[in-house]
Amino acid sequence: MDWTDLIDTAFTVAGNTDRANRAEAVRTVEAAVVDGEEPVASTAGRHPDHFRKGVLVLTTHRLLFLKDGKPPVPVPLTAVTDATVNRTKLNGEVLTVVALTGSHRFEDVVKADVFAEQLRESARLARTVAAPGKPAAAAPSGGEQLVGQLERLAALRASGALTEDEFSRAKQRLIG
Repeated sequence: MDWTDLIDTAFTVAGNTDRANRAEAVRTVEAAVVDGEEPVASTAGRHPDHFRKGVLVLTTHRLLFLKDGKPPVPVPLTAVTDATVNRTKLNGEVLTVVALTGSHRFEDVVKADVFAEQLRESARLARTVAAPGKPAAAAPSGGEQLVGQLERLAALRASGALTEDEFSRAKQRLIG
């Protein structure tokens, strides 16, 4: 599957038949592709700040949200700590992606469970590639412990247990 096929599929699922939007999305993604980055999956969903659906594109390196030719919203896979799906009457299937860069929510996601599983697996692979040769059963190093603590803080913020200010202060205490 190439970038055009991936984006065309997602735009079709989103019900967006505007060829100019599709072409712009392909150009936007291809311009931002890094060496070795490959397409993995795509689906349609809506960001809470937008009324119309956009396209969620999963690559080997990141998750991108594309809508109407706007710059993509990237989430690096090495920063993704969790991807969950909830169902609501108002917003359909809601995909919540928790990452060290923040929490991201996408509503009315098509085949959200399948996409979330692909996202979790791709994130696991991206972290493995980023830290090659690391034994799976090794005790966490100081850096790994810091990452774990930051992930827990991000999850607490995403769940609403911490405000943005509390999260920032706790993160500063950890980092020093």
